[in-house]
Amino acid sequence: MRKTLFAAVVTAATCLALTACEGGAEAGGGDAAPSTTRPLPTAPATPASATPTPAGEPGPADSGPAALDLGEPSRTVGARTVGILEITPSSVVYADQGAGATPQSGVFAVVTMKQKSLSANPASEELPAAGGGWEWLTPDGQTIPAGNGNAGRVALDGYDSSGPVEPGATRMAAKVFDLTPAQAGSGRIVYTDGVRASYRWKMPAGSTGPEVADVEGQLAP
Repeated sequence: MRKTLFAAVVTAATCLALTACEGGAEAGGGDAAPSTTRPLPTAPATPASATPTPAGEPGPADSGPAALDLGEPSRTVGARTVGILEITPSSVVYADQGAGATPQSGVFAVVTMKQKSLSANPASEELPAAGGGWEWLTPDGQTIPAGNGNAGRVALDGYDSSGPVEPGATRMAAKVFDLTPAQAGSGRIVYTDGVRASYRWKMPAGSTGPEVADVEGQLAP
């Protein structure tokens, strides 16, 4: 009986001592053993700029639907969401002059296209002022609006994109960009329509398409 009572007293004292130690560690923290747990190392984040864009391939800005080839049509919504305008870029011409105009950046890129109204209402291109229109997308992700630099001074007979296309009618239009040689070497053209949907086409590195001879003849001095 005495042994049992003595053992109980020793056990209680031991528990009290352990509780006091734990309480002291929690309150003061100085007597507690340092933790051996360390956070796992994490790899440093790789900045987007550290991954170069391969030559000829548009960069981060080239998001959305896959680019079409030159000559492939796309149905777009007309300006102010009125009508359906089918657009088919057909040719691209690169030139260092344009009927008396000289490009500020070195190269004019002229893109011709067929536009057809597929609805019962006249359809026209959405304007840049309304958030639409045409841009050139460079390999490094820059967007260059049509008519920039001296491109607005280039006029071609038979290629008019102003005003609406009447129902069932087809017309030829053209867009001109003032680019550096590097920008003209590859890229995309992008059109944003009346519902802010974007459509893009791959541009060949050299003059290509059925309207090349006509356009080059008009660009010549």
